[in-house]
Amino acid sequence: MNEPQPAVRGIGVSAGTAVGPVVVMPEPIEEPPPGRRLAPRDDQQAEAVRLRSAASAVADDLMRAADAADGTTQDVLGATAAIAADPTLLADAERRVLDDHLVPERAIWEAADAVVRQFTELGGYFAERTQDIADVRDRIIANLTGLPAPGVPDHPEPFVLVARDLAPSATAALDPERVLAIVTELAGPTSHTAIVANAKGIPAVVAATGAVGALASAALVLVDGSSGVVTLDPSADQVARARELASRTRTFDGTGRTADGHRVALLANVGDPTGAAAAAAAGAEGVGLFRSEFCFLGREDPPGVDEQVVEYRRVLTEFPGRKVVVRTLDSGADKPLEFLSSPDEENPALGVRGLRTAERWPQLLEDQLEAIALAARAESADVWVMAPMVATVDEAQWFVERCAAHGLSQAGVMVEVPGAALLSGQILASAHFASIGTNDLAQYTMAADRLLGSLAELNDPWQPAVLRLVEATCRGGAQQNRPVGVCGEAASNPVLAAVLVGLGVSSLSMTARSLPDVAALLAAVTHDECRTLAQVALTAPSARSARDAVRERLPVLAELGL
Repeated sequence: MNEPQPAVRGIGVSAGTAVGPVVVMPEPIEEPPPGRRLAPRDDQQAEAVRLRSAASAVADDLMRAADAADGTTQDVLGATAAIAADPTLLADAERRVLDDHLVPERAIWEAADAVVRQFTELGGYFAERTQDIADVRDRIIANLTGLPAPGVPDHPEPFVLVARDLAPSATAALDPERVLAIVTELAGPTSHTAIVANAKGIPAVVAATGAVGALASAALVLVDGSSGVVTLDPSADQVARARELASRTRTFDGTGRTADGHRVALLANVGDPTGAAAAAAAGAEGVGLFRSEFCFLGREDPPGVDEQVVEYRRVLTEFPGRKVVVRTLDSGADKPLEFLSSPDEENPALGVRGLRTAERWPQLLEDQLEAIALAARAESADVWVMAPMVATVDEAQWFVERCAAHGLSQAGVMVEVPGAALLSGQILASAHFASIGTNDLAQYTMAADRLLGSLAELNDPWQPAVLRLVEATCRGGAQQNRPVGVCGEAASNPVLAAVLVGLGVSSLSMTARSLPDVAALLAAVTHDECRTLAQVALTAPSARSARDAVRERLPVLAELGL
């Protein structure tokens, strides 16, 4: 009997298989020696200017890369470029050069470290930015010292990238023609790595403990981005099978359904007009999550109604006669904007965000609803509107009333808070639909920061507790005859998608490149089989056992390469 090949296991977050040589991401820039100061003969002003020039060069490089990208990639690179150009960070670093006489590389290290500590304490969105700050710091130091800039190393052939973790800018800049798959020790199911890998179609496994040490010596690895298994030195048969699966081209015919004809609307998540065009080209039945934040980012003042109308129409025009669900501005203290912030909050993740901002800044919501209504009347898309971070029945009722005042008849809620899931029957007595944001729902249910790789197993939509809240939301929807969809990252996982359908979900919204895989698996199982799979997952003791038990009951996965 052949001995099984050694393997590393993590959480599969982007479906697909890939085989290739391993390239390990280099270690980050080393910390400059503490207290390293300028020599008395050094020109402190010149060194401060050199620091600012280095930061400007990094910002320009990142912005050029952002301009050449689109969608999620452009957003991530643009946000990182903004940090490199942040006057507060640079001013602190320059002060350390001029007043403390630190060499520029040590000055930017200490200035960045101070911001990282502050943001870590704030938590929420601020904590999400600490990796970006460290990435910018390392790029500036590399520029100052003549070291290679942090990033994916060159390799003469396509490869599997293995890393402890990946900075958002590094992930966003990955080229699918060069990087066959991604394996990280850290990150989690809702991290930048997972989201960008899914958008780019790169198989990915995260939270793979010990991956760097275990995989570095392998001549070849096989990455299964669905099961989360990375096989070292796979057999010739395994390699041939993986490459045959990777070469398949799967498309979506525009109608989601199970094998027995039960309809499941397969929609796309989009964040800008470019993403909308790509989703329409991929055959999406509509948009289940239109993130409207792109109109508001990087501004000192909110856009006016007329400007918003123009931007919304660019998305709506791609889906004539089809549903587009617009999420109102999902921002607040944990996703700060110049004109929308609450600096006094100790825990922004649990603070004024989503719909809660409307109490403090009511005109912002009124203007947005008016713009959505005007855009809807100018286009033929079937426009629905939903509010993020709804937690109570009163909030849902108030939002529906505000939508009705603007002539918007399909008003719904995001279910991201466990309280909303438990009260879904009452909430959906007034709201016309619900869409479950599994990313935040998992985070809040399991009390696990979605950015911490060490808590990835907890912050996993396969957690039975999270699935029970999905079931509770669907039960509330059935009581009121209201549709319930899922628009979180969970919908992009074909196997989990079947479980969600079995729990009662009527629509799934995902990154456009996931549509064919999800459609293929649903078409291979009946609705009753989905219900059985759901019960298997609900009764499992852990996320991993739920995932394994469901996969074991789906032999068709091998045929589909999922």
